[in-house]
Amino acid sequence: MLPRIPFPKVLALGIAACTLAPQLSQAQTSDRKTNISVYYNWLQYHGDLGSEWFKQDKVEYGLGLTVSRYIAPGLDIGLDLSYGDMKFSADYPKNTQYRVRRFDANVVNVGIPIKLKLNNGWALKEDAFIAPYLVVQPGVFFASPDLYDINDRLISNSDVYAFDIQAAAGIKFNFSPAVGLFIQTGQHYPLTDQVDGITNVGDLNDRYLQHKLGLSFNLGKMADEDGDGVSDKKDKCPGTPAGVAVDLTGCPLDGDKDGVPDYQDKCPTEAGVAALEGCPDRDGDGVRDSEDKCPDTPGKAALQGCPDADNDGVIDSADKCPDTPSGVQVDATGCPLDGDGDGVPDYLDRCPARPGPASNKGCPEMKVEEKKRLEEATKFIQFEFNKAALKPSSYPTLDALSKIMQDYPDYFLSISAHADSKGEDNYNLRLSDDRAASARAYMLSKGVPADRIVSKGYGEAKPIASNTTDAGRALNRRVEFDVYLPGDPNPAVEKYGQAPEIMEAPAVAPKAAPVKKKAPVRRPAPRRK
Repeated sequence: MLPRIPFPKVLALGIAACTLAPQLSQAQTSDRKTNISVYYNWLQYHGDLGSEWFKQDKVEYGLGLTVSRYIAPGLDIGLDLSYGDMKFSADYPKNTQYRVRRFDANVVNVGIPIKLKLNNGWALKEDAFIAPYLVVQPGVFFASPDLYDINDRLISNSDVYAFDIQAAAGIKFNFSPAVGLFIQTGQHYPLTDQVDGITNVGDLNDRYLQHKLGLSFNLGKMADEDGDGVSDKKDKCPGTPAGVAVDLTGCPLDGDKDGVPDYQDKCPTEAGVAALEGCPDRDGDGVRDSEDKCPDTPGKAALQGCPDADNDGVIDSADKCPDTPSGVQVDATGCPLDGDGDGVPDYLDRCPARPGPASNKGCPEMKVEEKKRLEEATKFIQFEFNKAALKPSSYPTLDALSKIMQDYPDYFLSISAHADSKGEDNYNLRLSDDRAASARAYMLSKGVPADRIVSKGYGEAKPIASNTTDAGRALNRRVEFDVYLPGDPNPAVEKYGQAPEIMEAPAVAPKAAPVKKKAPVRRPAPRRK
């Protein structure tokens, strides 16, 4: 006979197991559909001789085995086989009317347990640690009772067979996906009244309780495509890379809860942003705090997270010229470059390679005598009559102007030529343009770069004196020289506007002087152009 363990101690053992177990586990599921349970079971009689239900000194022991199959989240069906010893001694005087005073029976029960689980995903989660359930079990009851009379003499030993129905309730504690412990209590109602040897016609009084304490083993291999230990059915993050630690839902661990899994998080102990691989960025400038030299002020990645209000590439804290216009090149202190050291920054300096005063836009100022020579040069430029060819007397003046242009390589020169009103307009325009070009060509031959001299002819369009007198016409026949700085408008255009367009028609000969009436006919003298 197996040793006796008081029922309250068994119950206490189950409660202790509950408190020591993990808070979450996994029950029999669609991944592990087959279950095998082995258990101790003890039987307590209730019938014509009396009742020992829930009495700790009335416990008889046995063994059992259950094999079940997962059908649905709330339903398992199986096969149960149990063996136990059930006995009872009536406590009444020997002169009682009952012939049987006690019995001792070996009981075998074969049943089909239909388990209704409360961890069905509605009442409790399917993977709940504590999993209550109910059982309805139809089956067959076998017993071999030894019947003793009031004198303790064996009076009968016969087998009893009957259909049986059991209703039970239990709790299962799921320690792991494969192993659990369960406690169950249920009442058997065999369809016979022969167990205790006392028959009551029309009544079936022989019943008994069956208490179980056992271990449950879930068999089967769960589908786990990514091999993270969480079944595909419960895996909220399928496709997790091999070797990555995951939580109970199959998602990669995220210790700092920033939405970036630890295996991708470059700062796994600090909550950060996904764009920075999980690293924090207090000022939100897109630079990790660990790399940000100004972590509390939004700045630029190129400046290690520090601000640069004028966008000159120098951080504000080191910028001595914080309002530099956009696009201007600066030095290490954030101030605009001044290559020639004249105090005029290069972006404002018309002559950045040569020093000059700010009043002259950073360019060297021409000497007074040089300016005067430019102004008076028009008086000394002469051409062959009615031609664009320079007279040799013009050469010294043009040589002097060429020398000035070479001494001031940042300046530009505008040459504009003019005519008086005698002659056809387009002819005069063409002739003045050719004369301006002739003066330009001479200076180019003296080494002045072509891109620094512009020449235009204005014809008779811009007189400076009256064309009604010889003196006025002589003043109007002129070549002007104007210097100007880079970026400044052409002085001739400023004074006279754009030069007229020369028509493509062939030039005509100069107009003949009018013949006075009644005067002798004579050939007019040629006029000077």
